[in-house]
Amino acid sequence: MVEGDLDRVMAIAASLETAPHWPRAVYAGAISLDAIPRRVALVAEAEGLVVGFVVASLVADSAELESIAVASEAQRRGVGAALARALMERVRLAGATEIVLELRASNRAAGSLYGRLGFGEVGRRRGYYANPEEDAVLLRLGLKD
Repeated sequence: MVEGDLDRVMAIAASLETAPHWPRAVYAGAISLDAIPRRVALVAEAEGLVVGFVVASLVADSAELESIAVASEAQRRGVGAALARALMERVRLAGATEIVLELRASNRAAGSLYGRLGFGEVGRRRGYYANPEEDAVLLRLGLKD
């Protein structure tokens, strides 16, 4: 992800109910070389247009997948899985031994994707999300060399 991708990244996030709607400064911070914590931010492109993105933070030997989103017109085409696999490789090379994330319990499509990628449930946060109130499912994937 680079500065020139941010307008499209924000448009994708804004168009999806389940994506976090971060301010531009948060996305800009994710691509900053001196960000604390360090972040990995990647985009997927089709025909020169950004169609998806992923952002993860790196703390010690753990990566937290903070956001992954695919434009509605590009969904169900493997873009999310490709982004997740690229992220896995990038954070592994950066020294991460695991990726963790949380998602709404009702987000079955994301849960299915993460399951296919090898993530396993490690816990729940009861009533974590609001509007509507919902549990957060905690997932983890160990990374191998």
